[in-house]
Amino acid sequence: MAHLDFTEPQTYVEAASHLGWQEAMRKELQALYDTHTWTIVSLPPGKKPIACKWVYRVKCKADGSIERLKARLVVKGFTQRKGIDYLETFSAVIKLTTIRVLMTIAVKKGWILHQLDVNNAFLHGDLHEKIYM
Repeated sequence: MAHLDFTEPQTYVEAASHLGWQEAMRKELQALYDTHTWTIVSLPPGKKPIACKWVYRVKCKADGSIERLKARLVVKGFTQRKGIDYLETFSAVIKLTTIRVLMTIAVKKGWILHQLDVNNAFLHGDLHEKIYM
């Protein structure tokens, strides 16, 4: 089945009616559990929970066929207020220019390149504040 034949759900209700998306959500929740990303607690007085939502993506192979269905549970961070819900933000990203330089060096030196897709890479960072959702 090609990606063009497959639509990404816009809501949880849409996704929950499809076995493939159910499995993708199960895998996401299992990854969150396995990495000890959260603990179920009572909401402390004076704290407001931050809403979350599911985001769905169809990941495709180079030929356009479906590789896998990917579901991510994301917090709606745009509802947070600096100094109240968080102190600072940091997101480690790499610039395309850096990738181009590394690829140029690899070609010049005859290095073999491999691609690696890390599932849940963002879960391997340290969070220094408590977030309630």
